[in-house]
Amino acid sequence: MIHKEQILSLAETHFNGTDKFVTKITIGLDNAIEVLIDGDTPVTIKDCVALSRFIEGNLDREKEDFALEVSSHGAASPLINFRQYKKHIGKPFEIKLNDDTQHEGELVELNENEITLKYSVRENKPIGKGKTTVEKKETIPFNKIKESKIKLKF
Repeated sequence: MIHKEQILSLAETHFNGTDKFVTKITIGLDNAIEVLIDGDTPVTIKDCVALSRFIEGNLDREKEDFALEVSSHGAASPLINFRQYKKHIGKPFEIKLNDDTQHEGELVELNENEITLKYSVRENKPIGKGKTTVEKKETIPFNKIKESKIKLKF
């Protein structure tokens, strides 16, 4: 049986000294291996092909048969780790918290413990009738985030 740790070790060896990294590895019962990768710069098809060839070249098909698929993390996929957030500062996000509440806003700041979103709301004017648009910021600790996605615009 092929193990995730073995695939992760091969990928880390291959990516050593680059800005690419693994975000997810799944291995099915039939040794169907799926590896998702991301980077501080965009992931190309060449990156996926090179990692696929490296992993295949270091596994023995005589011992175990397997199927291997390597692809980029994908723009619509939820972010997995802190490193992925850095390149998305300034982009709109949809955040689902552990209590299933939804939050949306532009990612404006982050550190290893939390992110800060900026968003606009309409509020009553302090004086007089009508409403005004107010810009607000909300800080959300990573440990409260259930799912975080970039909000794509079409």
